[in-house]
Amino acid sequence: MIKVDRITKRFGSIVAVDGVEFEVQRGEVLGFLGPNGAGKSTTMKILTCFLEPDSGTATVAGHDILRDPVGVRRQIGYVPENAPLYGDMTVASFLKFVGSVRGMSSGSIRGAIDRVVEQCALSGVVQQTIETLSKGYKRRVGLAQALLHDPDVLILDEPTDGLDPNQKHHVREMIRGMGAEKCIVISTHILEEVDAVCSRAIIIGRGRLLADGKPDELKARGGGRLDVYFRKVTTDGEAA
Repeated sequence: MIKVDRITKRFGSIVAVDGVEFEVQRGEVLGFLGPNGAGKSTTMKILTCFLEPDSGTATVAGHDILRDPVGVRRQIGYVPENAPLYGDMTVASFLKFVGSVRGMSSGSIRGAIDRVVEQCALSGVVQQTIETLSKGYKRRVGLAQALLHDPDVLILDEPTDGLDPNQKHHVREMIRGMGAEKCIVISTHILEEVDAVCSRAIIIGRGRLLADGKPDELKARGGGRLDVYFRKVTTDGEAA
């Protein structure tokens, strides 16, 4: 459902993404791993049409990011690293606004809000203004808006950032539950997240793809420890 074809992105003299290519299918939860500054968020922004690559392209659910960015945006649910939220809105009014922007009917919006409020455990704060919420609840509102239109493709940048251990467990269980029927890409630098939810992982460093495989395969390359292999490829520059 996602095909990335040698995308490159530069910011002045800095090459943020350097010829990255990979594919992700329905039923896969791909962990997109790398240290800070590796190019993870830039790649996510390209896939979601917030940035254009300098070269290369990608298709998402059959829509090219350069030729049909609106088609791409219709097919995805996206949680950016710092999800923008309107603080003066209540959770319910914000989700209703998102549904209307996406062109959903009033009836379908009501049902969708009920669904994502339950999914994201927001029932206790649904009439509360977003600015009064904790960081963890704000993150869950960001997840809820991404799930509202029930997209086939989810692109999640640090989805458990700011969540307490119980909230992390809940979100990871939710992602695992959706993984069988959706195509999900999770950007993270938390290696335990890979074991918790991912069926496959990519390691990126200095804008380049360094490794691609199932979590157990990558751990085996590090003598049974993913952190060992992660450090090796991101510090030594050894591509798998």
